[in-house]
Amino acid sequence: MPESQPHHAPEPTPEATPEPTAVGRSAPTRRTVLATAAATGAAVALAAAAPAAASAPHRPPSASASGAQPYRWRNVFIGGTGFVTGMLFHPRVRGLAYARTDIGGAYRWDDATARWTPLNDDLGWDDWNLTGVEAMAVDPAHPDRLYLAVGTYTQPWAGDGAVLRSTDRGATWDRTDLAVKLGANEDGRGTGERLLVDPTDSATLWLGTRHDGLLVSRDRGASFAPAPFPATPSSSGQGVTLLVAAGRTVYAGWGDGGEGDANLYRLESGRWVPVPGRPTGARARIPIRAAYDSTTRALYVSYADAPGPNGQTDGSVHRLDTATGRWTDITPVRPGGEDNFGYGGLDVDASRPGTVVVSTNNRWSSIDTLFRSTDAGGRWTSLKDDAVLDVSETPYLRWGNDQPKFGWWIQTVAINPFHSEHVVFGTGATLYATRDLRRWQPQIRGLEESSVRQLLSPPTGKAHLLSGLADIGVMYHDSLTASPSRGMATQPVFGTATGLAQAAARPSYVVRTGWGDNGNGAWSGDGGRTWQPFASQPDLAPQAPGPIAVSADGRTLLWSFVHWDGTRHPAYRSVDGGATWTESATCPRGAAPVADPVNPARFYAYDTTSGELHVSTDRGATFSRAATGLPSGDTQFRVAAAPGRTGDLWLSAKEGGLHRSTDGGRTFRQVPGCRASYVLGFGKAAPGCTYPALFQTGTVGDTTGVYRSDDTGRSWIRVNDDAHQWGWTGAAIAGDPRVHGRVYLGTNGRGIQYGDPAPATRRSAGARQGGTAADGR
Repeated sequence: MPESQPHHAPEPTPEATPEPTAVGRSAPTRRTVLATAAATGAAVALAAAAPAAASAPHRPPSASASGAQPYRWRNVFIGGTGFVTGMLFHPRVRGLAYARTDIGGAYRWDDATARWTPLNDDLGWDDWNLTGVEAMAVDPAHPDRLYLAVGTYTQPWAGDGAVLRSTDRGATWDRTDLAVKLGANEDGRGTGERLLVDPTDSATLWLGTRHDGLLVSRDRGASFAPAPFPATPSSSGQGVTLLVAAGRTVYAGWGDGGEGDANLYRLESGRWVPVPGRPTGARARIPIRAAYDSTTRALYVSYADAPGPNGQTDGSVHRLDTATGRWTDITPVRPGGEDNFGYGGLDVDASRPGTVVVSTNNRWSSIDTLFRSTDAGGRWTSLKDDAVLDVSETPYLRWGNDQPKFGWWIQTVAINPFHSEHVVFGTGATLYATRDLRRWQPQIRGLEESSVRQLLSPPTGKAHLLSGLADIGVMYHDSLTASPSRGMATQPVFGTATGLAQAAARPSYVVRTGWGDNGNGAWSGDGGRTWQPFASQPDLAPQAPGPIAVSADGRTLLWSFVHWDGTRHPAYRSVDGGATWTESATCPRGAAPVADPVNPARFYAYDTTSGELHVSTDRGATFSRAATGLPSGDTQFRVAAAPGRTGDLWLSAKEGGLHRSTDGGRTFRQVPGCRASYVLGFGKAAPGCTYPALFQTGTVGDTTGVYRSDDTGRSWIRVNDDAHQWGWTGAAIAGDPRVHGRVYLGTNGRGIQYGDPAPATRRSAGARQGGTAADGR
């Protein structure tokens, strides 16, 4: 993610989380998603959707689920795009490695194919909170065993965490639900690891929590119980920041004390005791990472004055001789003056005693680096100074500049125990790797972690997809199997995109809005390939950029404004391509505007507070109330306009169901059979049909999933399956208007998924269509 923004997640939805179970009870395997004040800067209430009120005099035939259709699912390739918070090589198996992310699950490295395999795509809608991985652990003595501590947020509205345990390297899982919360997307998510297999007993598993002390399992993670620990946890602190084995001794880092308090403990004769002689002061307040050199019997610890990834201004690195108890300050560069930062990722070279690598973190003035020492920290070399970065496979990493940055948010570093010069480190957007300590490139294939906000599939042009993303702006996908060659959209560069719209009758004209330092809106005349900023923008734009709509002919822009804290502001319209703007006073504040795809004078705006649809017939200058009594109370209720038709509107109201209007929003009728609808989009009509295919994330019958309807919502086919769920998928969905059956799905942490009917089921349809773009381009 870009250095200027925290990792965002969508607003909460009213989906209930599973009832907590007692600590340690095993439960069957299973993101209505949300954001925290820490993650999005705004606190949002979990408001349940009001019951749907149908205002139409009749109902269509009942919708029903008619089975499932096999689909092939793949990621639209961008490469990384999110915060990789942990990385480790298995100490005894060549080529086996794992990575964890803050909201997108864990991955296993396949050395033969040089790709990452996602391990948690089976987590479903109700388990959205488990897609963030707080910590992971391997068993050195049993290479097939893998453990994950999962749980994304510790706020009251989030569900409890869990421990996932595998005996086949993450191919399948057993699950133990916890009665405590974990915070994989909160401050301190780059510390660790907080999970450890005891070096003296493979059946014993230690788990450090943020607010509930230390837990222990004696049955390989099947159950957990509180373990006595001398430090008192805080309801808002970091708790146990790391667990590490030094030979047969276990050490634990503690993040809640003051500058003079104990922050490193070890287990002696069944009791946790403070480690004598430990470093003190602000620069050693919180242990971030630790690694043990078994040959020299040295334990290395990185420290900072705050947990990170943001907010660190001081830090240090220390070495403990575990045989003598002597501590040595080996800090490569001491922060100070204008060069303020902390220390983060740390690892030792299992093949070369005395070789250690440590990262700086939150170092903006001089840019973060890795320091490497071959003499136990006596002398250090900055690996950034001679680094040659090759990001040709993921050009967005240049962030609109000529050259990429070496890194930021570096809180994990790993050295391959079988290849001393193979070093990997995580950033806020990728994993960089080297095999000669000089040339670096992303080691990221297969790992996609973007949080997707908007998806647009144009009816013409080279690109089949445009996407608006959290943290990395807007992408133009002229190929689904290669990272966009131009990188992210520039002029201006955005952090998080808030709006993306295309003129229906003039598809080469596209507009976008978002958070940016050099402008918050832009237009494209070539379908999103290149961009120009609006000539001007409303004064509200830098503080509250919101969604935007463009009339069918591209002549009118309607821009809504919503502050990061949820405050809604008046909308503004432009009839000269963004050269000037005037307030649209009667447009509901904060509403997401929708343009009629046929009539350029018509716009629609749904007031989610009152449950009313408002309509403009004068290009957004004025709005009047149309349908009333519709579901209200949730800003994520969405209106979508069917392509090629005027006044044909669909309303997804979450648990309030799916509603349709065919009279320009004067009346709506609820679609029976859809118990819930979270987001809906349109694709190419099925052969022999004239109405576009519908795609939605919703609940039909008893199953929440991804569905397609080829008969205007009368029946639905589930197109995902239990192995492809990706947690919460309620933000964005779009069918391809040129390929029947293809759907693009936005996730919150697993990037953009796209699905095509499996070859055996699409052969005849493909022949009738005259081509399916099966190569993903």
